[in-house]
Formats: sequence, C-alpha cells, structure tokens
Amino acid sequence: QVQLVESGGGLVQAGGSLRLSCAASGSIRTINAMGWYRQAPGKQRELVARITSGGSTNYADPVKGRFTISRDNAKNTVYLQMNSLKSEDTAVYYCNAQVTTTGLRYLGLWGQGTLVTVSS
Repeated sequence: QVQLVESGGGLVQAGGSLRLSCAASGSIRTINAMGWYRQAPGKQRELVARITSGGSTNYADPVKGRFTISRDNAKNTVYLQMNSLKSEDTAVYYCNAQVTTTGLRYLGLWGQGTLVTVSS
C-alpha cells in the first residue's frame, strides 16, 4: 500500500509565503511525475505545478514566477514553495503522484488535501 501525506497549509496574509510538503510512503518502486493541484470553493480542481522524475517542471499561468515546485527523490517528497500569495490562491491543495509499486502496479495517488487560506 502506498500513501501520500501532505503538510504545511495554514493561514497567511497576502504577500506572505508558505511551503507545502508531500511525502509518499509504502511499497514504492519508482515515482514518476508528482504535482500539486488546488480546488477553491465552488470551482473545479486545477493543476498548479508538476514535476517529472527528471526534474522538468510546468506551472499554471496564475502562479508562474511566484510558486516553485521541487522534489527530493531520496525522500520521495515533493514541495511547493509559495511566495507573494494572493487571496485568489485560497484553496485546498492536493498532492498527486504517479507511482509504480514494488508489485509493478501503476497507481495515480492523491493526498488528503491541505487548506491554504490567504487573507487580504
């Protein structure tokens, strides 16, 4: 069994910073792409940032230049550094990982979500 555990959400003032972490654990052979998505109230879940196993990244336009995604493959962990936060960044943030298990199963996993609230 493989799971993703997120941490780092909270309340921050506009212009502030937060760092989210997501650690994968369990019967992991490899982790391919990892990413962060978010869902604001009344809206659909959307991609925030994604990083491949080789370190290539892509970002949603609203967060370019403010957010940075990174990963530590030794720790099976992905991070999202969020700077210059805006009220419109308020959402539940979800981690996603494409995992191949030791039993050679391919899984698309989601974390439980962590709430980020930006006050103006």
